[in-house]
Amino acid sequence: MTDSLVPKTPTDESAKGFAVRPGGPYRVALLCGGTSSEREVSLASAANVESVLASAGHTILRIDTAAPDFIAVLQNLQPDVAFIALHGKGGENGELQAVLELLGIPFTGSGVLGSALAMDKHRSKLVYQAVGVQTAPWLYLKAQEKGAPTASPERIINELGLPVVVKPTEDGSSVGISIVRDSSMLPQALDAAFAAGSDVLVEQYLNGVEITVPVLGSTLTQALPAIEIVPKNEFYDYESKYADQGSVHIIPARISSLALAEANRVALLVHEALGCYGVSRTDMMIGHEDEVWVIETNTIPGMTGTSLLPDAAQHIGISNQTLYELFIGWALDRAEQA
Repeated sequence: MTDSLVPKTPTDESAKGFAVRPGGPYRVALLCGGTSSEREVSLASAANVESVLASAGHTILRIDTAAPDFIAVLQNLQPDVAFIALHGKGGENGELQAVLELLGIPFTGSGVLGSALAMDKHRSKLVYQAVGVQTAPWLYLKAQEKGAPTASPERIINELGLPVVVKPTEDGSSVGISIVRDSSMLPQALDAAFAAGSDVLVEQYLNGVEITVPVLGSTLTQALPAIEIVPKNEFYDYESKYADQGSVHIIPARISSLALAEANRVALLVHEALGCYGVSRTDMMIGHEDEVWVIETNTIPGMTGTSLLPDAAQHIGISNQTLYELFIGWALDRAEQA
């Protein structure tokens, strides 16, 4: 459901309508690291989560999924819940979620299908189109098409024009992304995206105000305040996301009430359409006439000191502790209802 939450008195007053599950403390397997290009971001998120949950009395069992025996370690530990702090391939694309389901371990965030769909930028755009959400026109280039006529700069420019955004379909944190304004730079941008080891998406460049809208909830969902992102670089790249003062987060976003209402509606709609659970964060561009264009949806938003989701939650009084304990509670609720 995507209707607003009915106000209630949560066990933690800061939860603003969300009830923190009573019970605990829990034995929490904190899954992090991994082997993707977002390993360092994952470790930074995990350090934040571990500090907060440990101070709240939970037992944290930190596991780096880059270790070849991490599944055996999980089986032996039999934690109450797994907290997924992995970004990118191997953590956000449904693979780890499938392992945890097979092991019977409750886990935070979306399930296998929601994770896989949201991580795949091409297929998520197909879902956006299917539910009537605007997204930039694009070309989908399979990895084996590298160097083929179907992936030629001439075809891309003929169909999409310039400028375009070139990105891997399954990487996050803006890894391998380029904005191409000059046709001479397109081959280099394609090489960089294909080098990430996945298929490639080329889409028309959108100009406007970039925002992101987090969504929280299990049975009922709620959009958190929209954040306007003002990066110090040309776009919200890796440095802008994770370097100190790499970007400015403006809450509430400086957009019209009409655009804000539509952005909230769209964030809730795509959260449901993709099959997300617990949390998502949808990035959008607001055009000059208040039109809303979806860029992508993240199912495991960053939880570092410069991340967007904690900023939005804190803006309405949800502390990091409450946020992470909500994730744990929803994970346990889902396991009980299965």
